[in-house]
Amino acid sequence: MRNLLKYFKRKDWLLIICSIAFVVAQVALDLKMPDYMSEITRYVQTEGSAMSDVLSAGGKMLLCALGSMASSVIVGYFVAQVAAGFSMRLRDAVYNKVLSFSMEEIGHFSTASLITRSTNDITQVQMVIAFGLQAAVKAPIMAVWAITKIAGRSWQWTAATAAAVAILFVVIVILFILVVPKFTKIQTLTDNLNRVTRENLSGIRVVRAYNAEDYQEEKFEKANSDLTSTNLFTQRAMAVVSPMMSIISGGLTLSIYWIGMYLINAAAGMEKIQLFSDMVVFSSYAMQVIMAFMMLTLTIMILPRAMVSAKRINEVLQTENQIKDGKNDTVCAEKGTIEFDHVSFHYPDAADSILENISFAAKRGETVAFIGSTGSGKTTLINLIPRFYDASAGMVKVDGRDVKEYSQKELRDKIGYAPQKAVLFSGTVASNVAYSENEGKIDEADMEQALEISQSQEFVDEMNGKTEAAIAQGGTNVSGGQKQRLSIARAVYKHPEILIFDDSFSALDYRTDSLLRAALKKEDQDATKIIVAQRIGTIKDADRIIVLDDGKIVGQGTHHELLSSCSTYREIAESQLSKEELFND
Repeated sequence: MRNLLKYFKRKDWLLIICSIAFVVAQVALDLKMPDYMSEITRYVQTEGSAMSDVLSAGGKMLLCALGSMASSVIVGYFVAQVAAGFSMRLRDAVYNKVLSFSMEEIGHFSTASLITRSTNDITQVQMVIAFGLQAAVKAPIMAVWAITKIAGRSWQWTAATAAAVAILFVVIVILFILVVPKFTKIQTLTDNLNRVTRENLSGIRVVRAYNAEDYQEEKFEKANSDLTSTNLFTQRAMAVVSPMMSIISGGLTLSIYWIGMYLINAAAGMEKIQLFSDMVVFSSYAMQVIMAFMMLTLTIMILPRAMVSAKRINEVLQTENQIKDGKNDTVCAEKGTIEFDHVSFHYPDAADSILENISFAAKRGETVAFIGSTGSGKTTLINLIPRFYDASAGMVKVDGRDVKEYSQKELRDKIGYAPQKAVLFSGTVASNVAYSENEGKIDEADMEQALEISQSQEFVDEMNGKTEAAIAQGGTNVSGGQKQRLSIARAVYKHPEILIFDDSFSALDYRTDSLLRAALKKEDQDATKIIVAQRIGTIKDADRIIVLDDGKIVGQGTHHELLSSCSTYREIAESQLSKEELFND
């Protein structure tokens, strides 16, 4: 929790100091009221007392109550501002940190867990700040102040109060020991529930296609039941607090009056009135002490879960990024070139390498294609170019410089990337194609050209609003082929030096595929194109085709060269094309 204190600003600390001042004022006013109550008691029991004295003391009590209420409102206002501002900055910090993560760090936490940490966990911390700044500050001040007020009035009453506090303390410690481990488990189970829900919603078509609703319901029911049973345990444990408080406070009041009965009965004359007055005052102060411990208990009830949440948030914020910006800002002598120099790669904690000793070079304007069986390492290889991962051995160069020497922004500004799974964001066609461009700076000519090259113009013109047509989250209101074409349009829009297409033509029919590649060759001839594909027809016209098998290069060359020199490529080609098509230019 201490590590999160740096997210408090100077204004927050000032508000906290002001809140503490008003809390002290509130406690002082609350503890002043029993004194006036004592005065009223004496006036009532003393013959010849004037009504004006009673009303004066009562009026002062009323003013104290109103002042306490006003102080409480002000403290609540200040604390709400502090808690809301703190949680806002913390969400920003977590979100920005997650954005800086490489695929390795994201895989370590999981998407469901990162969502929970960015929302639910921060809410838990906000709650403990909002409540804790009031209760945790007020409780010890009230307890100490009230104890000083009652000290020396009667050792019997003091002993009864001490016994009540001791019992309350034991209850709190036992609850803390029982509940804290469960709160840790609750957050993990919340992650799991989010994961199951997210999987079900994102895969709803597959679930329905296979009539797997019952299976998914069972998975959700188990995750939900595990979370519910753990929550029930903690809530039932905490449910003991309220009746215990009632028993202890009621028992203490009864004890004070029981002891007072004997003390008053044994006193003589005017001492009886003084003892009765002291008993009323002591009872009020004793209740203030118990109330202070009740507030501490309520804080302790929410503190363990907040501590667990704070630890999970810190895990995100303190995770060291494996992909770090380079510091070399030398102007590149080359443009649009890519070179792999004996590159190998394996995922963290993996025993075997995914890529081994990969070497090739792509010149500006060339089209280099990769093909191979599923799991041969094609996508992994191209992910090394924009530094989604870093090579385990060897060197990846862009424009003659090691990619590790670039800042990530500088490197990725050179690249247009269309991923294997087309991703669209909620917004419009224009906002998706011109993604990352500042609003109001969309170039209409570039937009039109990108749509033309990607063969998207025809279906976009038919949409209601054209380029301003709405796109649903995930692109659920367009077809798979349309999503791919808009994803390609996004890559082309910014006229990058390097275009990377990771199996981005798989959902396109052969005619659209052919037209798109022809448009790319004509309009973006200066851009270096890296294409991953499964279809021979998509890559047969590439300047160079690289064949991968089990993470190794088993062939390089043109389509015709590989047909005669690489058996792996020939097997793939013969499985897809007729003999006439194999040698047809």
